[in-house]
Amino acid sequence: MYWKLPRNKVPLESLCYLAILNLTPDSFSDGGLFFDTDSALNHVKKLLDQGAQIIDIGSESTKPGSHPVEPCEEWARIEPVINDLRKEQPDCLLSIDTRHPETARLALDVGADIINDVTGFQDPEMLELVSNSKCGVIAMRVRMINDHIYMPNYSDSSPKDADNAIQELEIVKNRLLNAEIEPERILLDPGFGFGTTFLEDHALWNALHEIPALLNWPVERFCIGISRKRFVARSFGVSGNAMLDMKTAELHKNAVNIGYRVLRTHSIPSIPR
Repeated sequence: MYWKLPRNKVPLESLCYLAILNLTPDSFSDGGLFFDTDSALNHVKKLLDQGAQIIDIGSESTKPGSHPVEPCEEWARIEPVINDLRKEQPDCLLSIDTRHPETARLALDVGADIINDVTGFQDPEMLELVSNSKCGVIAMRVRMINDHIYMPNYSDSSPKDADNAIQELEIVKNRLLNAEIEPERILLDPGFGFGTTFLEDHALWNALHEIPALLNWPVERFCIGISRKRFVARSFGVSGNAMLDMKTAELHKNAVNIGYRVLRTHSIPSIPR
């Protein structure tokens, strides 16, 4: 089993770490730390040395209450970093975390390998762009209201099951396949915390062992993104990046034991994998 990308095939028999690089001043976990190009490049080198296979670059925060970033500003943050990375780390696989087709197009033009869309390619222009490309695709389940990501009260007590989220993820899958995007290019992201409550996220996590069969989708072709999220903090009653990273790693092990292989994360464990 492999993930088909423009420059190579990423084997999914072992773990694949998709390491997060936030080029934002307001990210929920490390906002501003890597906002300038030099800091970003140094952090990428550290992530690659730790074992990251792919760097996932995003410049629009999706934390609750964050403000949308216009594509021109989003690209202005990404462009110097991606250009320098292509020079300094030519073999590094680059993923661009964006929901804007304008940004995605520019990124692909300068050598991005993957488009990671947190809105699940709901924008027809974005869907057409990746359909006509050879790039890898990460598509996340999300709930939108009036083109904005819906973030309910995380402490809300209903719903308590994962049925709606799983059905929404199936819609994402079918959207990509109906656009004739090859399955080998696609990873599906369940979208923990994106329009879901804690109880819903908890049920979704407990359903991880069922989801591949329910969606008729290989377990290796999912991307698990829980790093430093409210789900981890609430599940263990912890805060602070060090504790969140430790507990995220514990949950990652549970997912890997089920068969999941692609982990989107801020921090890569230093222990042998």
